[in-house]
Amino acid sequence: MSQLYLVTDSAIARQAGHTLGYVVEEACRAGVRWVQLREKSLSTRAFLEMGMALKRITQAYGAKLIINDRVDIALAIDADGVHVGQEDMPYALVRSLIGPGKIIGLSINNLAELEAARDGDIDYFGIATIFPTGTKQDTSSLLGLTGLQAICQQTNLPTFAIGGINTGTIQKVIQVGATGAAVVSAICGHPSPYEATRELIQLIDQAL
Repeated sequence: MSQLYLVTDSAIARQAGHTLGYVVEEACRAGVRWVQLREKSLSTRAFLEMGMALKRITQAYGAKLIINDRVDIALAIDADGVHVGQEDMPYALVRSLIGPGKIIGLSINNLAELEAARDGDIDYFGIATIFPTGTKQDTSSLLGLTGLQAICQQTNLPTFAIGGINTGTIQKVIQVGATGAAVVSAICGHPSPYEATRELIQLIDQAL
């Protein structure tokens, strides 16, 4: 399992002068094998078209394409799975819709949410928010490394830490027990998504 997980943000990519397709292709070329299409403001048609374009890229590199929240889009493009948050469609219902062969990721913000999902048919947890980040404005529930470690110790499922993960923090989340790290700005907003990805993967490898 690749330990680096790219979560998309087309606005951040645009600010860096990139298209989302370019960012995803460069990240996959550099070694990313998990890509989550997360676009809260796109219309259904635009989301669908973006999903189809990214699926062509991820398939070419053998990477997994996960759709954030939108089960309809995941079904329409036959994506590899769906990632849901605590306020999204319940994961049991998502499983009944997408079937047993697809991946379901669930966002976990505390130990109580982990306990509630303990017997669920889930493939991995996204654990948030670890550090302050510009892409998540509500930082009232920051876990920090201590909170992340407590959650990782209570589950055998793969765990991806997210929130403020960059070259300065990525080794810390691996060292306290996270399986991997999910990043947004550190790749989408970098002048060279390829070089950013290579450096992050190298740092993970050093921390293992």
